[in-house]
Amino acid sequence: MRVGIIGYGSMGKMLLWKFSEAAKIGRQDLLVSNRTEAKLEEASKIAQIVSNKELASSSDIVFVCVRPVDLKSVLEEIRDTINPDALLVSLNGSVSFGTIRKVIDVKTAKVIPSLTAEIGRSQTLVCFDERVNDKSVLKDLLSSIGDVIELPEEEMGMGSELVSCMPGFIASIFDVICRAAEGHTSIPKEQIVKMVLSTMSATGDLMLQKEMTFENVVTRVATKGGITEEGTKVVYEGFPETADLLFEKTLEKRRLTTEIAEKSF
Repeated sequence: MRVGIIGYGSMGKMLLWKFSEAAKIGRQDLLVSNRTEAKLEEASKIAQIVSNKELASSSDIVFVCVRPVDLKSVLEEIRDTINPDALLVSLNGSVSFGTIRKVIDVKTAKVIPSLTAEIGRSQTLVCFDERVNDKSVLKDLLSSIGDVIELPEEEMGMGSELVSCMPGFIASIFDVICRAAEGHTSIPKEQIVKMVLSTMSATGDLMLQKEMTFENVVTRVATKGGITEEGTKVVYEGFPETADLLFEKTLEKRRLTTEIAEKSF
């Protein structure tokens, strides 16, 4: 199986190196192209540097990791040379299968990885158009960077909020908590952050390993009439409105982004 990656930006670079390391794809079967070829010098150690057209004609799976504004032009460039049996994989969740099909007519999937793929713990979202019969090849490849979650196309937006955007949401929430803590202690900022991060990571692992719910954890830690209960009351009383607003804003932004992306085609 030959895997091609068009675009050596943040996501394309991450996928290329992870597929080389974790999926153990040899240099002869890993292809990469980029608009600025000079950026590919380091990639030449693990992949063949080729043009977009050569990549598309030679690959069994073609990942397109380019900006939304560049997606249409890349698809137009490769549509006459792409291997007719290839699986085209778009990392742009804003452009529908129907819109992609207006430009290029091959089997297509959409993939949304998470930043946590960098440590092999991505919750990677994937959806397939109706022409994809064998989903296992792509799923097996993506499993090299973490867990794979298949969703229908219409749920990829909310799914992205929960896995792809969530590291940013979590980081911003705990950034606020750590900053607030600074005003109530002489513990150095760096130590506060490390304490909170380590506890957050361990809590997640505990819940997954012990199959605990959020309520289970709260019950275990927040004894009746105790200090933790006082804090959890504040969160449950004050945070729901913020959480609702977060999803309202991000989903509306996603809708507008999709609208603009669709119009560009």
